[in-house]
This record gives sequence, C-alpha cells and structure tokens, in this order.
Amino acid sequence: MNTSRDDKGYPLGLRTAHGRNARLRSLIAASELLVAPGAYDCVGARLIEQSGFGALYLTGSGMSMSALGAPDVGLMSFSEILDRAARVADTVSIPVIVDADTGYGGPLNLIRTVREFERAGISGIQIEDQSWPKKCGHESGRNLVSSAEMEGRIKAAVDARVDPDLVLIARTDARSTDGIEAALERAARYVQAGADVIFVESPETEEELAIVARSVNVPVLANMVEGGRTPILPAGQLAKLGFSMAIYPNALTRCFAYAGLEMLRELAGSGTTAAMVPRMLSHRELWTLFEYEKWTATEQRLLHR
Repeated sequence: MNTSRDDKGYPLGLRTAHGRNARLRSLIAASELLVAPGAYDCVGARLIEQSGFGALYLTGSGMSMSALGAPDVGLMSFSEILDRAARVADTVSIPVIVDADTGYGGPLNLIRTVREFERAGISGIQIEDQSWPKKCGHESGRNLVSSAEMEGRIKAAVDARVDPDLVLIARTDARSTDGIEAALERAARYVQAGADVIFVESPETEEELAIVARSVNVPVLANMVEGGRTPILPAGQLAKLGFSMAIYPNALTRCFAYAGLEMLRELAGSGTTAAMVPRMLSHRELWTLFEYEKWTATEQRLLHR
C-alpha cells in the first residue's frame, strides 16, 4: 500500500491510503475476475483484506440490518451510509465499493453523494435506477425511474468526481420488472451516459448471465446472492462468460449470523462457550487483526519522545 510520507508507521486507522481508485480500475480491467466480498462493518472489512481479496463491497442490505435492525427497504440515510463507509475505508488498504442506492435525490444530491464518498476514501460508487424508497434487488416491489432520469444521475456523478479513476457502477433493476431485453437497453444507455461498470440485477438463468456479459461493451458485474434470483456460478465460470467483477454482498453476513446462533445455542444449552473456543479467534488474534501492536507502539513512541 502506498502511504503519505507523514504516516510514520501509524496503524491503518490513522493512515491515509493513496492510489486505491487507480488500483480498482486496474483490477476491473485485468483478465482475472475481481471477487469483492461484502462487508457491513470494520470487522468484516478487515477479514476480507486479511483473506487476500483485492477489493470489498460495502453492502447496503448488511448495513441496514446491522445499523437499524431493518431489512433492505430504503431506510438507511445518506449520512448514515457515509459515516459507515468512511470508517470502513479508514480501516483497510484495499479499494472499497459502496452501495449508494439511488444517489439520494436529484442532480445536486448526486454531486454531493459522489463528492462526500470520494473524500471519505471510497473507490467505487454504485447507483441504481429504482425510485425511492428502493428495495432489495432480489425481492418484489421494486419500481423504476425512467431511463432518462437514471442517465441524469449518471451524468451528475461523472461530472462530480474529482479523481477520474473513481469507478462509477450503474445498476439496473429492469430485468425483474420489464425483462432482460429492457434491462440491456437501459444498460446501453447508461454506458453512453458515462458509467464505468454495468450491473444488471437479478438475471434468472445462466443463459441470461451469458447474454448480459456479451451484450455490454464496458466491464460487467455479477451479483452472487445465495438463495436469490440469480444462479450462483463459480468465479472461473463467471470469468469465462465475460464478467469482470463479482460481488457477494451478504455471504459474510449470513455466516456471521449462523456462527453466532450456534455459539449462543451452545451457551444456552451447556452454560459455557468452551466447546466453541476452537472455532473462535483468540483474544490476541482478534486484537492483532486490528493492529493492536501498532496502536500501542505509536502511543508509546509519542509518550516517550
């Protein structure tokens, strides 16, 4: 990771990361599929980086469940997501892509959304063509704005970014409401408006995934949602179809919830967590995940100058 000269060996939470936007573009342009697991907080983000992934996806659904105790029904505000995104971007060195829903309003809102996320250290911003309140892309009840309105959102986002390497991802939910051809027509218009990556939400068969990948002339993203509308394909197969990137928004969320339930059931039944210890990080391992040694070394160095 490149850092500024004044970082002085600080832990990640106190450092300034540089070059992540260009790195994300390079990863998307590479021949190998970019796999970006989803996180909703700093713990998941650090686990993703420690596991060797090149980028992470900050999931709106996961943030809503973890912050508000609500499903993905459009309740998270711009400021709430911005706060979470800034904290996550500060705790990892890999590029962070954020689910920015609809962009939170008209052109002026889009400008503010892009500027604030870019200042927060985000490298990729995803906006979609739903009307507000938006819904999860694998649930019913989604309503779309016109193609022209979404094109306006994209143009505002392109106009607003300061770093030309900031990646703008345009998502269309038209497949479930209007069919695959309508989704592809929207995708083509969004490319013309300036989107760097196209995200056609919820293709329903492997054949539809293939059609999407070969029909769009910019990098294309696949959304792998366990139990959702789209079949889960191995990364190698997605790459062969022509996808540049795949996100797994809530795989980690589901695993956290499953493992947590197992531990709590064990505690409730046996009165101890002892049987679960082999399946936990130790106290020191958890603290080391967040560079405890660097935090204390920095403190001690400055206390004893």
